[in-house]
Amino acid sequence: MVSGRSANGELDACFRSLMLSIGSGRGQAEGGGAMPTLSGWKDLPIELLLRIMTIVGDDRMLVVASGVCTGWRDALGWGLTSLSLSRCQQNMNNLMISLAHKFTKLQVLTLRQNIPQLEDSAVEAAIARNCGQLQSLNLGWCEDVTDKGVTSLASGCPDLRALDLCGCVLITDESVVALATGCPHLRSLGLYYCQNITDRAMYSLANSRVKSKRRRWDTVRSSSSKEEVGLANLNISQCTALTPPAVQAVCDSFPALHTCPGRHSLIISGCLSLTSVHCACALHPHRAGRTMVPSHAY
Repeated sequence: MVSGRSANGELDACFRSLMLSIGSGRGQAEGGGAMPTLSGWKDLPIELLLRIMTIVGDDRMLVVASGVCTGWRDALGWGLTSLSLSRCQQNMNNLMISLAHKFTKLQVLTLRQNIPQLEDSAVEAAIARNCGQLQSLNLGWCEDVTDKGVTSLASGCPDLRALDLCGCVLITDESVVALATGCPHLRSLGLYYCQNITDRAMYSLANSRVKSKRRRWDTVRSSSSKEEVGLANLNISQCTALTPPAVQAVCDSFPALHTCPGRHSLIISGCLSLTSVHCACALHPHRAGRTMVPSHAY
């Protein structure tokens, strides 16, 4: 088996050879030593291609690369786990439909929009059906996405940990209910300016925590395993239809949600009616200090 250091050396040699062949037409190092022969970009080893794409980190470059040749497209689909297409200003919907089935290993996908383009058809047909390993998805200000798209995510991407729906103004309680049921590992949820969200959505989140506790009670876990904390970040700013009892129920159900100074993870800006909502730290200040104890302490 080739060692990691040896493999890296070979990749570096391939890259230098490619640069020399493009820049000067020579296939030798400065010292005269022979280098691996590469006839062009299409001959790049998969590992080197993935390394370059990781370093570049440019969404437009990734899209172009996927169209160079079948080998590049397959390589990117095989190894790409993080992708941002936020800077794509045109044809976002068609782009996602054409690309998603090639990038099945994605764990992080950012589609936040300045000019709304993404629609339910892309979310449902592309992301939900092809990106089952997705853990983080940003759909911020995708104003044309509705409950249909979000509910498809809840069933097709059950491993979601973070979902940003801020500015998705068409979604309703149906989306949150579906997420509460279908995405048990959800840790961060952004609902800023989703003004169709009501108390029903909040109670569905609170009830999902109760059901999760019951499932864990029935499951034998090793002493070294850590209990999942549930929601740790929730942004419901400008969700003006919510009432204090419903939001308090969520806060009580998820101890990682905080309203105390310096630890805000339950964000309720613009909701004057929710100023009475508080986390446990407000009633028991010593709990805030307790969370700062190192994990190895007893």
